[in-house]
Amino acid sequence: MEKKDDRYEICFCGSGGQGIITAAVILAEAAGVYDMKFVCQTQSYGPESRGGACKSEVVISAGEIDYPKILQPDILLAMNQSCCDLYFLNLKPKGLLVVDATMVTQIPTPRAVAVPFTKIARNEIGKEVAANIVALGAVVQLCQIVSVGNLEKALLARAPKGTADVNLQALHAGMEAAKQYDLNTLPHVVMEEEE
Repeated sequence: MEKKDDRYEICFCGSGGQGIITAAVILAEAAGVYDMKFVCQTQSYGPESRGGACKSEVVISAGEIDYPKILQPDILLAMNQSCCDLYFLNLKPKGLLVVDATMVTQIPTPRAVAVPFTKIARNEIGKEVAANIVALGAVVQLCQIVSVGNLEKALLARAPKGTADVNLQALHAGMEAAKQYDLNTLPHVVMEEEE
């Protein structure tokens, strides 16, 4: 039987203007430029520049990527209810749903982590627009797919001038918020028996 590579798929979704694509690009650059993994990042969005549905996909692998689109995400980050409802059915059976608890009130699975990214950005960082970076920090804390140091490098390379401290604070706030979750206790983590 052919050994499956370690292809890891992450889908970010939300509304235009929430920084969905920026968060995905930072993750892709952390994995590809700094962690030296194979990576592919794609995006799609509605015709509206703000408020319309927005999705960005990141595929990370130690080997070459033969297909750039996500088949079934290992992690789905949903920043609003409509995107959660729309994309949840694509999630891998043992995948993890991560939602912004500020915006998503109806969670369709117990295999979920709900963190109030927008509330954290507003109350702890003082900038609601940093919710995407708070969410990125949480996702990386949960999946451990890139090193924190390299994620910080990618973030700082993309951060607008004068926003480095705020962005790093947002990233670490998201990581701290995600630390309260033990993935071993969530129903989605069912270790397959080795043959």
